[in-house]
Amino acid sequence: MEVLTKSELEQLASGYDPVPQRSSSIDAACYREAKFFEVDRRGIFHRSWQYLCHIEKLREPGDYVTADILGQSVFAVRDGGGELRAFYNVCKHRAHELLQGEGRQKIITCPYHAWAYGLDGALRSARRSEQLEGFDKADYCLTPVRVEAFCSLVFVNLDAEAAPLAVASDGLAADIKSYAPDLDRLTLAHRLTYTIQANWKTVVDNFLECYHCPIAHKDFCSLVEMDTYRVTTHGIYSSHMAKAGRADNTAYGVAGASVTDHAVWYLWPNTTLMRYPGRGNFMVWRFIPVGPEETYEEFDFFFESAEPNAAEAEAIRYIDEVLQVEDIGLVESVQRGMRTPAFQRGRYVIDKDGSGLSEHAVHHFHGLILDAYAKVAGT
Repeated sequence: MEVLTKSELEQLASGYDPVPQRSSSIDAACYREAKFFEVDRRGIFHRSWQYLCHIEKLREPGDYVTADILGQSVFAVRDGGGELRAFYNVCKHRAHELLQGEGRQKIITCPYHAWAYGLDGALRSARRSEQLEGFDKADYCLTPVRVEAFCSLVFVNLDAEAAPLAVASDGLAADIKSYAPDLDRLTLAHRLTYTIQANWKTVVDNFLECYHCPIAHKDFCSLVEMDTYRVTTHGIYSSHMAKAGRADNTAYGVAGASVTDHAVWYLWPNTTLMRYPGRGNFMVWRFIPVGPEETYEEFDFFFESAEPNAAEAEAIRYIDEVLQVEDIGLVESVQRGMRTPAFQRGRYVIDKDGSGLSEHAVHHFHGLILDAYAKVAGT
């Protein structure tokens, strides 16, 4: 693993202060240099809770979903006793991947040499292994991965020592359930994907403040009452709340909406959870590093039905064709600016009321980055 030296960490944090009003942002080097892609991959993403899917995909025994956690293939499965489990997606014989995509299996059979595993990860059979000396199937069980169902969403963590997500995120579950009590009953209706020429941290920075919204997102500012927009930071997440606009907006129609709040949560390091004004809905948006200056985004929409209604289709269109176009243009420009010698770090604009126009959630995110880097550096 790439290791940060104490002096490198000090350079990244130079000017950063725990008090956001007097703090500078972290050094631009960690947004552009290849070294930090590897530090982020193994020091952050392989040690944090990563969203996998809605629980609807893993309700029945044998249901499974695979995922790639920045180069580590894993899968989650519902076993015969109803327990949710996860494992590295690799056969213990010759390291072939066991499963692809998602589906349902009664037993997990390697497509290479047909070693077969139970849904509990135990090796059930290995062809012709009876001819081996000292071979014990118990020595070849699948390697488990941490898995947790959290607010009807499934997360995995490669760090065996990580605190449970429900504990690490403190009051997040109660907050989500208070705004989205129907989340368990919603179903995946649409997915948007994007490839962005920007570091993943650049993308998160942009998401965490609405200081830019009146300038860059005029339609969005008509969707919500900006004077009610409040951002609060907590441990490993932040909440971003506003009331729906009281007049006609230029984003998308919300007439007859049963959801009248804009409720958004950022969960460290790369997941955002959202409920927008409209019919019962929930969105999961992930920012996945591809390289030092490239990010892949997945934006999942969960609605009351698998087919979006007209208003929901219009909301998807607005996000895809307007809001995302605006944001991608912003972050790609910022990334280009990060490459120049003219920028090393900036200042956060903060207001004491914690409004959406304040950048204190960006400061909070940068503090979490520095904490993770300190662990890599051994300080």
